[in-house]
Amino acid sequence: MPLAGETTLPHPRKAAARPSPPDTSSEFTPLLRAVKGQRLLDRRTGWYARTIVTNALGLAAVVTGMALVGASWWVLALAPVLAILGARTAFIGHDAGHAQISDDRATNRAIGLIHGNLLLGMSYAWWNDKHNRHHANPNHIDKDPDVAADVLVFTREQAADRTGFRGRLTRHQAWLFFPLTLLEGLALKLSGFRDLRRQSGRERLVEGALLITHVAGYVTLLLTTMPLAHALVFAALHQALFGLHLGMAFAPNHKGMDMPDPDGEKWGHLRRQVLTSRNIKGGVLTDWFLGGLNYQIEHHLFPRMPRPHLRLAQSMVKAHCRDLGIPYAETGLVDSYRQALRHMHDVGEPLRADS
Repeated sequence: MPLAGETTLPHPRKAAARPSPPDTSSEFTPLLRAVKGQRLLDRRTGWYARTIVTNALGLAAVVTGMALVGASWWVLALAPVLAILGARTAFIGHDAGHAQISDDRATNRAIGLIHGNLLLGMSYAWWNDKHNRHHANPNHIDKDPDVAADVLVFTREQAADRTGFRGRLTRHQAWLFFPLTLLEGLALKLSGFRDLRRQSGRERLVEGALLITHVAGYVTLLLTTMPLAHALVFAALHQALFGLHLGMAFAPNHKGMDMPDPDGEKWGHLRRQVLTSRNIKGGVLTDWFLGGLNYQIEHHLFPRMPRPHLRLAQSMVKAHCRDLGIPYAETGLVDSYRQALRHMHDVGEPLRADS
């Protein structure tokens, strides 16, 4: 996907100037009332029960397949399947963290711990803390951990401080984005273990025990179903594809969208969520691949809305935004990646100009 010669984007730190009424806090209320009237915030217990059982059966089938064909290199064909099922598992854990599955906090936490810590080796507490801060202030450079300067940077101010190896990385970060997502699965696991230092008491004990159980179980599964060489290649392929799948699912949602000026205008909930989010259209296959979170605007407006209801709320959200003159960003999957990569390419432009 060529990046050189692309049209320069507006300065990525600042949000584009948009007309805003004196009081934006009431803009969301009529939409919330309409959504509640359609009962789209009601729980979908049956749908989630079927989803969880189907996913568990799929995981069990892959484990059975590993045991049956582990002595052959054909076992590697199961690694992509396990990566896909891992992403489905992550989507369930994500929904539990948003209290979409049950009205009972303990039930949501138990589902999150099983699907996050035990099955994936990802800390439920760490993810919730990070993800809730993202939802509260999406794309806010000082408050959203997803746009904090790390391996990648998202504003030219962040890029200006990059020197040495990090500077070289930033200059070419658009080209390196997808290769770097191959490491995302491992990075998420390491972040969970590091977060145990922040946790205390019973939470640390439960989270840590489940994370260790996952690692021990994963290693045991590989070494008891296949030779060592097969196991090493299988693990590398599985973890890389799992990270790539998650990266492809989450990257289109906000990268390249407006970034609120910390010292500028204050947006109400509706504008803060809509102007920083992007929806991905494409039909049933796209909905499945992205876990239904391609309705990112609706998800950010109503984080507790059950995932299968997001697409049902879309028409109301679009109409409401149209009536208020608020841009509603929606594009195809490939174009969403192009926009996100072009944003990251533009962020690194000053470093390339100086090199």
